[in-house]
Amino acid sequence: MIKILICLLCIIPFTLSGQTVVQWSTSMGNFTAELREDLVPITSYNFINLINEQFYDNLIFHRVVSGFVIQDGCPNGTGYGGSGVTIPLEIHPALGHHSAGTLGMARAADPNSASSQYYITLAPTPNLNGNYAVFGYVIDGLEVVQAIGLVETNNNDMPIEPVHIDS
Repeated sequence: MIKILICLLCIIPFTLSGQTVVQWSTSMGNFTAELREDLVPITSYNFINLINEQFYDNLIFHRVVSGFVIQDGCPNGTGYGGSGVTIPLEIHPALGHHSAGTLGMARAADPNSASSQYYITLAPTPNLNGNYAVFGYVIDGLEVVQAIGLVETNNNDMPIEPVHIDS
């Protein structure tokens, strides 16, 4: 009886973490990420609210830089648009660009200019640490993210054949 109780006490904290899991359905396949709203709530809830508003549905990955990032979230498909709302830069020391599949907020030169555009890294990118808000990590389907990262692009890093986000 005591062994069972001890095991349950070890499992409960992990099952009660309550982090949001989101899934992308794209023209190249699906992938899933876990958000860290416990550590970066402003950034995570901004993203969740945009998802709930279906903001990202039918957009494209407008920027693909092989070995670096794929980027989405521009309603114009150009990299110059946003949701109309900006959020402050939110950095947590426990979250870094330590692996492929890191989910972070893109922004302009102003650190507090993040809106709707986000990126997913294709490799570790520690040079971004402290400058861009990390708010999650891909937990399933990283091979899809990597495949998107290999599509042919033009001189502006835009895919020749658009990669659509269905939902």
